[in-house]
Amino acid sequence: MAKYRLVLLRHGEGAWNKENRFCSWVDQKLSSDGVKEAQNCGKHLKALGFEFDLVFTSVLSRSIQTAWLILGEMGQEWVPIQSSWRLNERHYGALIGLNRAEMALNHGEEQVKIWRRSYDVTPPPITESHPYYEEIYNDRRYKCSDVSQDNLPKAESLKDVLDRLLPYWNEKIVPELKSGKMILISAHGNSSRALLKHLEGISDEDIINVTLPTGVPILLELDENLHPLGPHQFLGDQEAIQAAIKKVEDQGKVKSTEK
Repeated sequence: MAKYRLVLLRHGEGAWNKENRFCSWVDQKLSSDGVKEAQNCGKHLKALGFEFDLVFTSVLSRSIQTAWLILGEMGQEWVPIQSSWRLNERHYGALIGLNRAEMALNHGEEQVKIWRRSYDVTPPPITESHPYYEEIYNDRRYKCSDVSQDNLPKAESLKDVLDRLLPYWNEKIVPELKSGKMILISAHGNSSRALLKHLEGISDEDIINVTLPTGVPILLELDENLHPLGPHQFLGDQEAIQAAIKKVEDQGKVKSTEK
């Protein structure tokens, strides 16, 4: 029997998810479909009887907005939320804002898959000439983070995401989990993948094949040492979830009309 249970999810579809662009640290709201995904997620979790004591999010709006909508659907708006940049999406550096399908056309699908899914490959760093540099690094939310703005990343591999996430997991989330609280983490595709890699011991090679759809809750059942009792479980209609996973994977492929 599980000692601890944790629900983790990638936020609902964002505006740039819909446009198939690398969003990363650019702050985007949910799309209309993303709002529905978050609401449906909340309805499903309520129907399954989940009662949360604490929610963790990144400092990006799509992560926070997803948490709000889920709690609203569950009638649990009062549950405290804690936010940290350490749960942010992976920093895609110079790739931010670019269209994935167009990148696949120009650089090849395999290279885009490596940039998106590999463990230790870092994309080219963002520079001050990048169109979104000022928007990101002048954002007030990072002036109150636990590192100086000069030490914020300019590009990250998934390994880098895990390295900056683990201190927050160990120091902030684990103690709450071990105190008996039921926790929801509303994060992003790559911060969620990084945490799954850590908890489930997924190899550096196999993590490239782990894809998370938007707005689908993942249940993790853990023993007293926070080791999983089995593989993570996507909660919901499994056929629809597999279709959603394929949709995410196809974002990094050349459109059929361009081949």
